[in-house]
Amino acid sequence: MKTMRTALAALVMTVGLTQTTAAGDNNGNFMVRVLGASVITQDDLSSLRSVSGVPVSDLKAAGFDAEVSNEVIPGATLTYFLNKNFSLELFCCFAKHSVDLKAPAGFAALSGSVAETWIFPPAVTLQYHFDGMGPIKPYIGGGVQYIAFFSEKTASNTLQASSVDIDGAFGATIQAGVDIAMGGGWYLNADIKKTWLDTTATWRNSAVTGGDIVAKVDLDPLIVSAGLGYRFNLEDIFGRRTSYEPLK
Repeated sequence: MKTMRTALAALVMTVGLTQTTAAGDNNGNFMVRVLGASVITQDDLSSLRSVSGVPVSDLKAAGFDAEVSNEVIPGATLTYFLNKNFSLELFCCFAKHSVDLKAPAGFAALSGSVAETWIFPPAVTLQYHFDGMGPIKPYIGGGVQYIAFFSEKTASNTLQASSVDIDGAFGATIQAGVDIAMGGGWYLNADIKKTWLDTTATWRNSAVTGGDIVAKVDLDPLIVSAGLGYRFNLEDIFGRRTSYEPLK
């Protein structure tokens, strides 16, 4: 919670500094948003690739599953408008998740938190913004998300592993959202993103199996966010070389 408050304060400060250096403009070519985001991992432990070097495939039939925790986090987006309809957006945030193993009755001792990890999940999308609705500006988008895992730990370590590693991975992303103009360059925003992404987790030197455990996990995160945006012209900060024509 302390980390979330610190990150949120930093994001609010960023928007505040932007406001002091660039006048708000509803036709501006750049927007900064500060968001509260819910990261919902629609996860599935699809298979074990190997246990102590021996391939395993039918994990579900054996009654095993895993669950990655859902989190509410601060986030931010940077959006550059290419013209009045198209823009490029970068979404970023940090989150800490836990991975819980669910084992069948005969292996109940293995159930519990088997990993904790920080993630950095930036997403880049190309967006189309719709016109003709006054202050309401809906948009759709598509692109790619990369999730980097770091500071992994074995948590309660029911698998009795010496360490755990989770591979970074790319996935396809789609989104839909809406900006509602409040005047002076300020906007309210609501957004939803869906990514299809698989990763591989490896538990090293498990005393339970006598070797490494390698598992494939489908994360497929859904990110639902809402927040405040501020739109302006980059030229107000870096200097204008040509005359500016409104994008909208």
